[in-house]
Amino acid sequence: MFRSAPSLKSLVVAPSLAAVLGLLSGCGGRTETVSVSLEDLSNRTLTYALVDVDALETPDAAGSHRFTVTLSQPEDGCTRLVDGVTATFNGQPMKLELGGFPDTSGRDACEQSRAWFDFDPEVWNAEPIEDARVFLKDKDGTPAITLIVKGAKAKRRFAFQGTGTGTTLRRGQTYTYRWLPAEETPGPATVTLLREGGRAPATLQITQENGDVSFVLPEATPAANHLLTLKASLEGGVLDCQGVASCSGSIFHSSDYEVAVAQ
Repeated sequence: MFRSAPSLKSLVVAPSLAAVLGLLSGCGGRTETVSVSLEDLSNRTLTYALVDVDALETPDAAGSHRFTVTLSQPEDGCTRLVDGVTATFNGQPMKLELGGFPDTSGRDACEQSRAWFDFDPEVWNAEPIEDARVFLKDKDGTPAITLIVKGAKAKRRFAFQGTGTGTTLRRGQTYTYRWLPAEETPGPATVTLLREGGRAPATLQITQENGDVSFVLPEATPAANHLLTLKASLEGGVLDCQGVASCSGSIFHSSDYEVAVAQ
């Protein structure tokens, strides 16, 4: 097991602006939290983020395999979703934070309303690719906000292209990894190499053609065990966005591989 630990690498609302601005607390002039329903969010933005991080050292780190939707706060004031709101991801319940100012004394930061779903990467890897379908419903069960992202429910990975397993690398040789699903083309990828016991990873120069990411192993690479990390992101395709002014977001994936650089 590779023992060096590289660094692993946010839903809400508003009634009328006048109502928000008109509520000031007696503590330092902080704006009070205003409760709002999902129907009050038509002028807000929704941001989604899918994080899919396959880390060797911390494979079960919180948030490493998570789909999150976040609702913007108004420019002035702070709002909180009313009790009874629910959120689902492809029919499964999401965890929900209603937002607003926390009850903790001394904390004045307005928290965003957000919902998230932690997925099992092994289960997603075995299941077919699907659109991600997120529905937020008020307490009466009526869908008020809808987000559908094309093909977002899929397990991403960088697959080694070539003979063998790719666990042994030789200096001066070219190696290629392919982003999967192959139908997707991520943005510019980053490849780093961290020697076992080392502190700072080296960033390798790459070439990329669609989802194929290639690099030449530098001649100066020491013969040792290394942690090879490939990462990239892409902008998902929003198929449906209802109940808010706009929906946007991204999909991020990184893969760790333990490799040996030959003498």
